[in-house]
Amino acid sequence: MTPDRRLISIFRSSKKEEMYVYVDKKQGVGALPEALLQLFGKPQHVFDLLLTKEKPLARADAAEVMSAIDEKGFYLQMPPVQDDYMMDVVRAREQTPAVGRKDLDD
Repeated sequence: MTPDRRLISIFRSSKKEEMYVYVDKKQGVGALPEALLQLFGKPQHVFDLLLTKEKPLARADAAEVMSAIDEKGFYLQMPPVQDDYMMDVVRAREQTPAVGRKDLDD
């Protein structure tokens, strides 16, 4: 049974932008699966939080986070999905020489 509240630690991925892992503060990241760490990289501590099922989170459901921590020992928050059009814009911008980019920033 999931407790009504839990002290958690949130870590940012060193490999993937906007990827986070939530763990029980007492447990920490020591018990994370090796396969996850290969994808995630070295966890970088962001902050600790007293989480309740009702607490609003930016991109996750608190009850789901708590349940995942109970079942798996962690909750993995994936980066937001970018649609194909935006990915094309980002790729084009990355391939544009810095000299010609001024007009793209306006």
